[in-house]
Amino acid sequence: MDSHDTSGVVPAVPAVTAVPVVPGLDSDAMAAARRRQGELTKPPGALGRLEELSIWLAGVQGVCPPRPFDRVRAIVIAGDHGIAQLGVSAFPSDVTAQMVANFAAGGAAVNVLARQVGAAVRVVDVSVDSPYPTTVGGVDGTAPPDRYRVRRSSERIDRTDAVSVAEAERAFAVGRLIADEEIDAGADLLVPGEMGIGNTTPAATIVALLCNREPIEVVGRGTGIDDRRWMVKTAAIRDAMWRGRPFASNAQSMLRVVGGADLLALTGLLVQAAVRRTPVILDGVIVCAAALAAEHIAPGARKWWVAGTRSPEPAQAIALGALGLTPLIDVGLRLGEGTGALLAVPLVRAAQATLAEMATFDQAGVSGKSEAVGGPDAINGTAVDVT
Repeated sequence: MDSHDTSGVVPAVPAVTAVPVVPGLDSDAMAAARRRQGELTKPPGALGRLEELSIWLAGVQGVCPPRPFDRVRAIVIAGDHGIAQLGVSAFPSDVTAQMVANFAAGGAAVNVLARQVGAAVRVVDVSVDSPYPTTVGGVDGTAPPDRYRVRRSSERIDRTDAVSVAEAERAFAVGRLIADEEIDAGADLLVPGEMGIGNTTPAATIVALLCNREPIEVVGRGTGIDDRRWMVKTAAIRDAMWRGRPFASNAQSMLRVVGGADLLALTGLLVQAAVRRTPVILDGVIVCAAALAAEHIAPGARKWWVAGTRSPEPAQAIALGALGLTPLIDVGLRLGEGTGALLAVPLVRAAQATLAEMATFDQAGVSGKSEAVGGPDAINGTAVDVT
């Protein structure tokens, strides 16, 4: 498969330099959020995960109460994988370019769900298996699409490196460039997604190598493969792991060998979002594999992310466990595209709104928690535990 490396003829992306140190969350704003949660007209902890989310939002925004989100952006990174030639997916590689066209027409699930939650969708062709880029470029569609195109598909990772050294550097830089463009244009919440037939195979390989797991522990059904394809996929992951194991201590090199241009771009995007203090909602197994790599490359980046959805793919659960993140929703989604993360956007908005807009006990003239039996929290003479 020809690489079609265009790095020498397209507009330059930022040079790859040492990844900046990821800043920490604002501890003062988080402390203020915890105090305010204790003053709102509700029993402590009664809003469950919404309370944790609101404190996190105060930390990422550096203010209490946190501000509403004005510009939520779903960014779908598209790329093909040579490993699909083995039949590890229920669909042929042609579907990637066809689905990218569907995204552009607004007819995919990610488009529908983005409209439901007030988010905009941007699709970026990093490595689709087509002669020319299949998407427009830039935040508003006016930039040259070649600016983001790294190559035509990534290679077959069970036999050769996914991309070259130069292509890996370029893909990572493209991801960081995309994050910078979106944040500079006003994005205050990012929802990364992906599209690429065969991409769960490199994602599972990445998770297995970074978490020291066996192929059988990470392999999943992906697009709904049968037992025969599942066995082929397991063998492909095994062989890719054999090739990638010498690079397991260097996540960026490992992505070059057993990942792909799209996974490198997703990783760069996640790193740069953390560097730029911008919150991210993680989606399924592909994005979580990139997140795991991003945390290895830029320690502390995970503090800027929340897990949106639980995927049936076993590698996602392993990745999230390593990152210490618990998904907000679990409705059995395995589509990718950012769909599960978009479904979590209303919960994040609700966390912000409840902390910012609920009245305190003093403001509402409501009595707070009583320590005495027979006080304001007592019913029929019995003290009520509201903790």
